[in-house]
Amino acid sequence: MSKLLDIRGLRLEAGPMGGRTTILHGLDLTLNRGEVLGLVGESGAGKSSAGLAAMGYTRDGVGITGGEILFDGIDLARASAATLQDLHGRRIAYVAQSAAASFNPAHRLIDQFCEAPLLHGTAARAAAEADAIALYRQMQLPNPDQIGFRYPHQVSGGQLQRAMTAMAMACRPDLIIFDEPTTALDVTTQIEVLGAIRDVVERYNTAAIYITHDLAVVSQMADRITVMKHGREVETAKTRQMLAAPQEDYTKSLWAVRGLKRPERSAPEAGPLLSMRGIEASYASAKVLQGVSLELPRGQTTAVVGESGSGKSTLAKVIAGVLPPSNGVVVWQGSPLPGRYQKRDRATLRHIQMVYQMADTALNPRHTVRGTLERPVRHFTGLRGAALGARVNELMELIELDPAVFLDRLIPELSGGQKQRIGIARALAAEPEFIICDEVTSALDQLVAEGILRLLLRLQAELGLTYMFITHDLATVEAIADRVVIMQQGRIVETGDQSRIFSDPQSDYTKRLLASVPQMDAGWLNGVRQRLAS
Repeated sequence: MSKLLDIRGLRLEAGPMGGRTTILHGLDLTLNRGEVLGLVGESGAGKSSAGLAAMGYTRDGVGITGGEILFDGIDLARASAATLQDLHGRRIAYVAQSAAASFNPAHRLIDQFCEAPLLHGTAARAAAEADAIALYRQMQLPNPDQIGFRYPHQVSGGQLQRAMTAMAMACRPDLIIFDEPTTALDVTTQIEVLGAIRDVVERYNTAAIYITHDLAVVSQMADRITVMKHGREVETAKTRQMLAAPQEDYTKSLWAVRGLKRPERSAPEAGPLLSMRGIEASYASAKVLQGVSLELPRGQTTAVVGESGSGKSTLAKVIAGVLPPSNGVVVWQGSPLPGRYQKRDRATLRHIQMVYQMADTALNPRHTVRGTLERPVRHFTGLRGAALGARVNELMELIELDPAVFLDRLIPELSGGQKQRIGIARALAAEPEFIICDEVTSALDQLVAEGILRLLLRLQAELGLTYMFITHDLATVEAIADRVVIMQQGRIVETGDQSRIFSDPQSDYTKRLLASVPQMDAGWLNGVRQRLAS
């Protein structure tokens, strides 16, 4: 194989002169034609910065201050804007983590596909449309002849991610950068997207950089893996060698991170804290929940699992009073709740809280940490002055962040894990009994996610909290849940103790979910695709 990309001594810095922060410290990477290189590491390791730099691109405020980025002999670090514009989309393409945030909501999928071929002159409109349909078919999208004529909001997340991969292939690039393309997908959709990505890369002999914090996923996709930490390469090896015998202690710590175990608990108190009876809910004419009945035991964690569109988050909205049910009732400590949160009393609102998936969008970026926490404390407890300050300090200590260091920082100055801890503290400010955790670790790397899960388990033990944990990560479910609820197409298909669900699943759908959890085995994806297809 011939070398396509050769990054030598790459140095990236951010910030004003005199106070610059180094993001990459002389990074070296090579990539051959048709090869897939996995970039792995914690948040802040520099993975995405390295991936973008491989395109000759840096984020606002970031500059290339040293080294070379040789793409097929062209130094992208010193290339003109015209050269980069010609390469981007035609020979180098990018697939973002969130397709929903990356597509233009005002334009149809096929129009956005055709933009690059028309801009670069590689195809006329009719030929580009025909190619889009052919690639949609290769990506196993439903109704490939028509799906491109939908708008982004009219297709699922997994379908949108595959449509973005097809769009990246529109000019048959030599290199694609995949930046966490399956992080927010459920396990069955993830298999479809991973399989489609690998098929299209192999079919067209396209080189790729696959950025992820999911070690099981990268083991399916990459020929070689580079582990990064704090902007430096820790080690690089072929995938099978890296899985079998990592050399560096840091790499070994990443490989061993899934060691979290749920503590043993006594039997729950008599009577559920919260229950749902025959819940039905719709968005306009589309029915999303269909006759859902469920009990949540006190002091335990009930995990709600299912594919995208199964109704998990809608169920949380019904409980929180954001979406009133069209039928059925939510019962809190034996009393029916009003369907709308505006009609619930303050005590009920106080005791049912939520922690959201994306702390970036859930927390106001204009507020400091202090302001973020003071507002709910004042609202729900009425504390003022020194007592308010003491309670905010106590909340910071509960989430294991130093008040002296963090209270006066703005939200954007925090890392992803720190923001999620502030989201948890904001929920705790109301002194709740019940917290809904909606995909709270899905956007975090494994080390940070483990820290959040340990924190949640400790808080549950200390404060007697009851959790409903919505997730598509079955490894997380196995680590923290007491009971598991499996949802499909708005219905509960199976529920039971965590140990029973994992050891003896009853429904075919549950068996399929469990079979779809990626394994640290380079040949796993091929095997599971064959089994699921048979």
